[in-house]
Amino acid sequence: MSVKLRLNTASATHVVLAKVGNPQREEPLQTSKEVFAISEEDQPTLTGIFLKPFKNLTPHRFTHHSSLDHHEMNTCVKAIFESKDGLLKRGVEIAKHLYSKSNHPNIKSGDLCIAHIKEAQVDDQFVQGLCILKSESVVPFLSITAKDGDLQISTEQGINPDKIDKGCLILDHWSKKGYYVLTFDRSGSDSRFWVRDFLGVEPVPDSAFLTNAYAKMAVEFLEESTPEDDTPPWETCSAARDALEYFEEREKFDLEEFEQEVLKTPEAVSRFQEHRAKIEEEQGQPLEKSFEISKKDVTKAKKRISAVLKLDTGVEIHVKPSNNSTENDPLLERGFDDRKGMKYIKVYFNKDLSASQA
Repeated sequence: MSVKLRLNTASATHVVLAKVGNPQREEPLQTSKEVFAISEEDQPTLTGIFLKPFKNLTPHRFTHHSSLDHHEMNTCVKAIFESKDGLLKRGVEIAKHLYSKSNHPNIKSGDLCIAHIKEAQVDDQFVQGLCILKSESVVPFLSITAKDGDLQISTEQGINPDKIDKGCLILDHWSKKGYYVLTFDRSGSDSRFWVRDFLGVEPVPDSAFLTNAYAKMAVEFLEESTPEDDTPPWETCSAARDALEYFEEREKFDLEEFEQEVLKTPEAVSRFQEHRAKIEEEQGQPLEKSFEISKKDVTKAKKRISAVLKLDTGVEIHVKPSNNSTENDPLLERGFDDRKGMKYIKVYFNKDLSASQA
């Protein structure tokens, strides 16, 4: 289900605006009375601002437990794609829908832009789209202008294009499957509100998503399931890298094969199945047990592996993979000092790089 997406041909043409408060704090909702048409000279600048955040994001789609016909956002988007004359009415409905979901005390008020996009390319076909952006903060900026033959400076408050908090880009593709949706939420902690409560989307289970999900899951499982007192973190780190080698050496992932060759013991397989069930519940969808492996996502997963040992004496040891260390000749050794009655770690090295940088 991979999609080839290009946004450099796209243009934002019309916008519906809103100020969305938090109803729990009795903050109001204010919406546009008319659609704002973007002039041709402003289209390149605004389009660049609107679409810049939507690079290298995981694709999503609208989902509903019974039918997409009952999905409020899907219905609004479908109506806009069928007729641009409905942009104002449906845009206001989208703002009202967001307002109704914004009643948690942690949800901030903000400015909302709902922009119609034309001529985005999906699989070499031009399609329309809908871009929804929410900015929850304003920043001061300076303006120097000429007046009466002299220059003057003033301050104003505005939106920083690089600090837009939340957004989604919905493209007129996969209309029967819930559309092709890219979304982000920089706040992180409130992503459930934006992704599930407001948008009602789920990740598209393509090869990139599944590779990343299982690779991350395997690393987390190995790090959590290894007893801290028995196994040092660099060995756990090595075990995690060994697990990712399974992904590197194969073109296709098979869960049963992975359990037999990587996890091996029935106890480890059982714990991993419990771990996978928990992840599936958090994501709101089951994970495929067989899929084509995305090699670039395996590389990303390997880069995220690290080993940090935090000791009760205030010492932290950060261990990175080394080509000089082998199983038979490790660069770190553990032991116990009977005289002091304490554990110790012996570190082998050739040169103190921190000293050379001082």
